Amino acid sequence: MGFILKFILTAVLVYGLSLVLPGVVLSGFGSAAILVLVLGLLNAVVKPILKILGFPITVLTLGLFLLVINVIIVKLADFLMSSFDVHGFLNALLFSIALSLVNAVVDLVVD
Repeated sequence: MGFILKFILTAVLVYGLSLVLPGVVLSGFGSAAILVLVLGLLNAVVKPILKILGFPITVLTLGLFLLVINVIIVKLADFLMSSFDVHGFLNALLFSIALSLVNAVVDLVVD
């Protein structure tokens, strides 16, 4: 039951972020739900590979390169979904930071 509640809350908040952030376009709540699934799959499959490949750069930048990896994940979701569009690097960075904060709050509320 907690998984379904987390999923629905995250989808609602992602849709809200798309309304608040200027460079993020999402066509509806159904697209937000699909986006949550796509981001979950990308975080589970692609993100660990990018972390391993980018480990030397992450060490040199004291962890700031992880923000770039999050932007890459968001832009990959943008590429995979026609109903989700993020304009530019900075908007993807703001979306990924906001999404991380939202996920932290959802985890605190649901758990």
